[in-house]
Amino acid sequence: MTAYGATGTTCVLLRWTSCTPDAAARARATLRCALDQLGYDGEVISDAVLAVSEFVTNATTHAVGPYEMRLCRTDAGIICEVEDHDPRIPKIPEFPATSPYTPAEENRGGGLEALCTLLSEHGRGLHIVHELTEGAWGFRRQGRTKAAWFALPAASRDQLKIS
Repeated sequence: MTAYGATGTTCVLLRWTSCTPDAAARARATLRCALDQLGYDGEVISDAVLAVSEFVTNATTHAVGPYEMRLCRTDAGIICEVEDHDPRIPKIPEFPATSPYTPAEENRGGGLEALCTLLSEHGRGLHIVHELTEGAWGFRRQGRTKAAWFALPAASRDQLKIS
């Protein structure tokens, strides 16, 4: 774990531009490896990887680069950030109390069109991040850039891998 520095230090895991192929896939693989080395286990890693994939996709779709993914160690755990070079903070939608993929009664049995509406790729990413992180996420502006972040609690001693 010392490869990621002491508490309060930040480590850059990945940098990319709009020309980098498969940026989201690279971010997922990089974060998965880093969290595994830090002692996190399967479900936590899977949730974090999905959350970072949403952030990377949003950044490359809606903001200008270059981009950067970082991990910051704190006493409470890990903060993962994805930075882009658009200082505007997006409007955060209201999140309904229901699951993001709960089908509406009128769409039940509606065939392929209803399924495609339910699984629409747009407008659900931040809701998914909200659910995966239990609300421990957000945005922060830093000069001419912004960072989307989410927090993971410290890996428990039971989760830590003994090498």
